[in-house]
Amino acid sequence: MAEKQKEHGLLYKIATLIVDKRRLVFLFYALAMVFCVFSSKWVEVENDVTRYLPKDTETRMGIEAMNNNFETNGMAEIMVSNITMDEAEQVQSMLESVEGVMLVGFDDTPEHYRNATALYDVTFSAVDTDPVCLNGMAEISDHLKNYDVEIDTLIGYDETKMLQDEMTVILIVAVIIIIIVLVLTSRAYAEVPVLLFTFGAAAALNMGTNFIFHKISFISNSVAVVLQLALAIDYAIILCHRFSDENEIMDAREACISALTKSIPEISASSLTTISGLVALSFMKFAIGFDLSMVLIKSVLLSMLSVFTLMPGLLMLFRTLIQRTKHKRLLPNITPVGKFAVKTRYVMPVIFAVVLVGAFFFAHQCPYCYSYNEVKTAKMAERQVAHFEIQDTFGTNNMVALLVPSGNYEAERAILTELESRPEVKSTMALANTEAIDGYMLSDALTPRQFSELVGLDYEVAGALYSAYAVDQNQYGELLQGLQEYEVPMFDMFVFLKDQLESRNITLSGEEMSDLDEMFDQLEQAQSQLQNENYSRMVVYLNLPEEGEETFQFLQEMRNIMGKYYDSDYYVVGNSTSARDLAESFSNDNMLISVLSALFVILVLLFTFQSAGLPILLIVVIQGSIWINFSFPTLMHQPLYFLGYLIVNAIQMGANIDYAIVISSHYQELKNEMPHKKAIIQALNASFPTIFTSGTIMASAALLIGNLSTQPVVSIMGNCLGRGTIVSIVLVLGVLPAILVLGDSVIEHTKFKIQPAAHKEHETSGKVRVKGHVRGYISGMVDADFDGVLHGDMNASVRMGGKVEEEKGDEEDA
Repeated sequence: MAEKQKEHGLLYKIATLIVDKRRLVFLFYALAMVFCVFSSKWVEVENDVTRYLPKDTETRMGIEAMNNNFETNGMAEIMVSNITMDEAEQVQSMLESVEGVMLVGFDDTPEHYRNATALYDVTFSAVDTDPVCLNGMAEISDHLKNYDVEIDTLIGYDETKMLQDEMTVILIVAVIIIIIVLVLTSRAYAEVPVLLFTFGAAAALNMGTNFIFHKISFISNSVAVVLQLALAIDYAIILCHRFSDENEIMDAREACISALTKSIPEISASSLTTISGLVALSFMKFAIGFDLSMVLIKSVLLSMLSVFTLMPGLLMLFRTLIQRTKHKRLLPNITPVGKFAVKTRYVMPVIFAVVLVGAFFFAHQCPYCYSYNEVKTAKMAERQVAHFEIQDTFGTNNMVALLVPSGNYEAERAILTELESRPEVKSTMALANTEAIDGYMLSDALTPRQFSELVGLDYEVAGALYSAYAVDQNQYGELLQGLQEYEVPMFDMFVFLKDQLESRNITLSGEEMSDLDEMFDQLEQAQSQLQNENYSRMVVYLNLPEEGEETFQFLQEMRNIMGKYYDSDYYVVGNSTSARDLAESFSNDNMLISVLSALFVILVLLFTFQSAGLPILLIVVIQGSIWINFSFPTLMHQPLYFLGYLIVNAIQMGANIDYAIVISSHYQELKNEMPHKKAIIQALNASFPTIFTSGTIMASAALLIGNLSTQPVVSIMGNCLGRGTIVSIVLVLGVLPAILVLGDSVIEHTKFKIQPAAHKEHETSGKVRVKGHVRGYISGMVDADFDGVLHGDMNASVRMGGKVEEEKGDEEDA
């Protein structure tokens, strides 16, 4: 009777509804897929990781100030090899003649010409995405097609589209690998399309619902589908195998209902460790962790939803084909691995402990980097190849921008003078050192006489212009004292003159206008690049790498220099400041993720196994795999982008712990039926198909991302996750069994039981209404949940919270 009650509990009723209403479920998913086709286009993708920095960092504030006040024109570094100096000058002339090119930086110094190789710094007159830049870049490429040339530019470089194209290829290859793995581990060939349809629906739902976040990072957008497949396909496999087991002893409908009833709690519990790791990721101060965790948590939840609602209907739809395509087990047992674990149970844990100490040391010496511009990936785009070729030939070109409140030209000039005297500075560019005409700089102050002679303007017109400027600036004292010695910065006067001409307050002859047109063009360029009414921008090129202690210290020195002349509202912005801010947030984020991911997983394991010792043993194995994983960059002297470490740290802990849980669960069950040594061998054989399936899919998908993506952050994350998964599998199969057998006494001595709800004894007779769990005698032994009226003598305990009330009325009403 107890079993019958269990079968007809809430989960059984839900499972029955899902299986019997499968056609309605199919209709819902068909409509949802159509909706997702359109909604997947609503989400915006953010390509700039600095947008996820805390709002109070200098990089974030400086970038927002710069983007709100200035246009960043398209730029290109063009390196032409195997040419003479004369040929290099001809190329320079060609570049300057291209429409849209504003400036070509080139001379005979080693910074631009060495070893028969020329380097041109090309600046365009519009932003990267403007057709002027795109057409100009295409024309330059056409002119240089017969040269040995490398071009590093963001013009025409659509990183989002490139990532999407790469992920499409990666997903296709991943699906082929997954099909092979599923065939090896399936019990019937027809199970494979069921699994793929279920995952396809889950992936479509996840992509189609990302619009609820409005904007997601390019990392989340690119890797979510592949990681969703790797993280959540286990859920579909669990239900599929449950259905096969149940279908051996009952018909397809009852088997599907029973399998779903049993799988819901099992899959839900399995997902908790994965979700726990992702939740830890969301606590990062660097908000890209929150972005990725929300997308991936949603993907896990939607994968479970698809398994719970869509897959039962698919199993019923394919039930006949599944029966016809059953095959024998293709994966062998790994009995030798289990026997090896038993024989080495006193040796392997000691070796692992020694390796653990070494891995801890090397992992904490990991050479982290915070700017992925200098990270080489297995596959690189043409732009990346060009970047490293130029860097190898001419060295680094580290540019930072200084933003200061506009108007104080003397302060700007003083800052530039002090910076140019420093060996760390290669060159600078600002209004204060940009030549306008005849040796005058744009920020130089001129009298009316000097201004009129310089630009060929009638002196009376220049006097009237200066008078109007003094009135506009409320400088009436200058009018009273006379304008002969009144000095106004050339840039400000040109801006004022341009405004007066546009408002028709001043008119000039055609000859005067033709003389001024070139100056106005230069003025517009300076306004868009170097100054507006709020800020002045000074560009500084450093002789320092983008990151490192020396670079970070000099950034602070630059701030100190600026602080001599400005009280606030000044910024240093560039890849170096971004790297510094990311480095400062990394240490806290690293500690937070490591502690929280381990803590969340321990809590899940604690209630799963009801033992204090077993979760610690499992965590030690997986944490050991993480340390070993991140020892590789140290030993191979390869810089590791910090974000790859943080993301993989959380995912590896949350996802790979499942492998250890599977073996431990089987072992805990089997050791009650057979000797411990035999139990661990059988546990490994029973667990191997699940670990092989999940681990192979996770490692394959991650390594495909790592080796086929050109995006450094995505590539590094893929390689680290793939390598970490392989290390986890090796430790789980090769080390954990020995630890479980050797530490069995610890596991047993730290067990505890979560007590069921308390019962209260009731002794009564007659007609009573009972609601709650009852255990005792009611004219016979009863142990069940009741909600109704009992008639007779009762001597039983009722769980606390249950009700026992005497009923009034005739016996016939009972």
